[in-house]
Amino acid sequence: MSSLALIQLLLSSYRQLLGHDLVPATVDLIDAAAWLQHEAPFCVLAHDASTDPRFIFANDSAHRCFDYPDGQLLGLPSRLSAATPDQQEREQLLNAVREHGYACGYRGLRIAKTGRRFWIEDVTVWNLIDEMGVRHGQAATYRRWRDAPDSAATSVATLSQSQDSPQ
Repeated sequence: MSSLALIQLLLSSYRQLLGHDLVPATVDLIDAAAWLQHEAPFCVLAHDASTDPRFIFANDSAHRCFDYPDGQLLGLPSRLSAATPDQQEREQLLNAVREHGYACGYRGLRIAKTGRRFWIEDVTVWNLIDEMGVRHGQAATYRRWRDAPDSAATSVATLSQSQDSPQ
């Protein structure tokens, strides 16, 4: 799927399921792609619909949030973005989204490439569904995140470990 087609899928699925636009309505599709990638004041990530979903989109804000250089989140298994104890809760959320189309108000502990733990708050997660009704994955957006105290959770896996792990 081309980058522009993926952006169109992100935007149209969001509008269809949530009833409002993710980007300002005055921005056309081509400008929306650049705006969402480089200028959006919030994080947007998406993963594919495979058995072990991998990130297929992460905007600049998300890369900064997860301490990754631009583009390096892409291809990583999205499950590794959650602290090990929270992966089951994350999976329950994603199953609910698969069933109902979207969920709002989620809060979860995440892990940056550096091992820094942080909370993402007031997260909206939605299915990426094309005009034929085919689900291509899921996406998430959030505006708020904050570092977690060291005592908030323990973690065994970090995103950076995924690069060294055998597939």
